[in-house]
Amino acid sequence: MSLIRALDHVNIRTADLAATKALFVDVLGLAEGWRPPFPFPGAWLYAGDKDVVHLVQVDRPAAASDGSSLDHFAFDIADYDEALARVEKTGLQHRATTTPGTSVRQIFVRDPNGVTIELNWKGDRPRG
Repeated sequence: MSLIRALDHVNIRTADLAATKALFVDVLGLAEGWRPPFPFPGAWLYAGDKDVVHLVQVDRPAAASDGSSLDHFAFDIADYDEALARVEKTGLQHRATTTPGTSVRQIFVRDPNGVTIELNWKGDRPRG
């Protein structure tokens, strides 16, 4: 039996809190919500009533996720066309693809910190 039930949240360290928050809120539709009174700037971003992305402001940018040990993280999305239109409107670097042998359509986008985010629309045959 696995002790893990689900992924709880991801944490992103950012030197540009406003731009990072804008991507997740304005483009991907998360909402800023309650956050404990930590002694450093940041934000907790919610999908419904669940905090899924934690942002922590830092002084210097860190290395991009591409090529690091933790390459990316993924969200399950409800509307592929809407997500692609929103991402394209930002002008951020992205790549749209499909998973071979499945109905999964994906969008890979980099946040302002170089963190790669995978957006998955699963369709009717997600496992082939």
